[in-house]
Amino acid sequence: MSALERARSVVGTRFRRQGRGSDGFDCVGLVGWAHQADVPADYPGRCGDVGRVAAVLAASGFRRVERAAAGDVLLMMSGPGQLHLALSTGGGIIHADAVARAVVERRDVPWPVIGIYRK
Repeated sequence: MSALERARSVVGTRFRRQGRGSDGFDCVGLVGWAHQADVPADYPGRCGDVGRVAAVLAASGFRRVERAAAGDVLLMMSGPGQLHLALSTGGGIIHADAVARAVVERRDVPWPVIGIYRK
């Protein structure tokens, strides 16, 4: 099963800060689960440190690429000083949405993409 298929299989699962599975996901947990990659469990709820996030992704086996393909990880700036991760669907995203309180699929990419990573 591809990372995109894994992510789609949990659309509707509840949002849970630092969630890593069937009890809920946050954006980091969803990316790690979909790609079957180890990701940290102890990080602040708000992080604007792009270098720190890029280093964690690199340590988890992701490399930066220029163009997104389905299943790639998008690093986005969702607000001032707030980074967010999602999986590309090729035209939209699957992400753990704190406002919707669930993993959702969107047909658009609502925030500026500042990095694209591939496993």
